[in-house]
Amino acid sequence: MRNTVRLVGLSAYSLLAIIPAVSSAEARTLRSIQANHTLRVGMTGDYPPFSLRSPVGQMSGADVTMAQDLAKALAVALEIVPTTWRTIQADLQADRFDIVMGGVTVTPERAAVGDFSTPVLRDGKRPIVRCADKYQYASIASIDRPEVHVIFNPGGTNERFAKEHLKHAMLEEHTDNRTIFDELATGHADVMITDGAEVDYQAHLHAGILCPAVVLDSFDHTEKAFWMTRDPALKAAVDEWLTPIVQSGHYEKALAAAANRAPPVQEPSTH
Repeated sequence: MRNTVRLVGLSAYSLLAIIPAVSSAEARTLRSIQANHTLRVGMTGDYPPFSLRSPVGQMSGADVTMAQDLAKALAVALEIVPTTWRTIQADLQADRFDIVMGGVTVTPERAAVGDFSTPVLRDGKRPIVRCADKYQYASIASIDRPEVHVIFNPGGTNERFAKEHLKHAMLEEHTDNRTIFDELATGHADVMITDGAEVDYQAHLHAGILCPAVVLDSFDHTEKAFWMTRDPALKAAVDEWLTPIVQSGHYEKALAAAANRAPPVQEPSTH
């Protein structure tokens, strides 16, 4: 079967978003996915190099490549469904998609409502700052001070980490993860703590402007994986497809390729 990609329109999704989340919708099994000839993959589109949605709605990134490959392996078409970090769990439980890709961190709360694939990446939280400050914010203690302005995106593990570990710093929620690093670059915030893969990507994207803070180690250690509805056959099929991809290093190569395709960022104005 020819492998096709369909991106659900944002306007249609916005209409769905106003409908109360259904916590016990019956999830599709692998058999029903194949019977319907379509794999629905949820992505936030705001977390490069995993997934990034362009202004015209086109989705790209390493996990878009992976989603295409998985759909091909299952001999079905691919439908990418936009979601957000704030609604991602409710959307999975409401059966709006079959699997979530795009840099999802494994947590006990998420594991309680769906299955995770074999891990694709081991990572951890690190701070990203303006390059002049890369030695200044080298620990949680140096960040957790009243004069330090820490920015975070809502609905995921970045928000949780900031609120759990930073009791004295000024915390600010910024709802658009695609522009949040501009707040750092222009000096409107001092620090963002996020996963190491995103720190490295954004430091590369904003070369000479933003840098990883010089820390001895990540502030925590986590795994990223693909998160799916609870069906043993679906998990088995995903793991059978994914394991050799991870073991061969192909997934890391896909991340590197997505990062290298990023456009350069001009140095922001200080006005």
